[in-house]
Amino acid sequence: MDLKNAPKQFCDNIQIGYSDDFFIMATLSGNTATVFALTPQHAKKLAQYLEHNIADYEKKFGKIDAEWVNGVRSPLQISEPKKPNTE
Repeated sequence: MDLKNAPKQFCDNIQIGYSDDFFIMATLSGNTATVFALTPQHAKKLAQYLEHNIADYEKKFGKIDAEWVNGVRSPLQISEPKKPNTE
């Protein structure tokens, strides 16, 4: 597949959740999301593939300044939101 000619969707956020059977990865842009279900093995391969490509990118273009913040809850792990107290 020629990725240069493939349709593209901009992604400005990613959310990931998991169960014992699979990982759910949602790529988000505004109010639009594309959701993927991955086996644990494919999720691990995706992480390795991204790590390899990011290292290659940084060799060519310099370090990417980004910080991952732990604690963002996935759609699979979110409970019913609490309503604000209006009193």
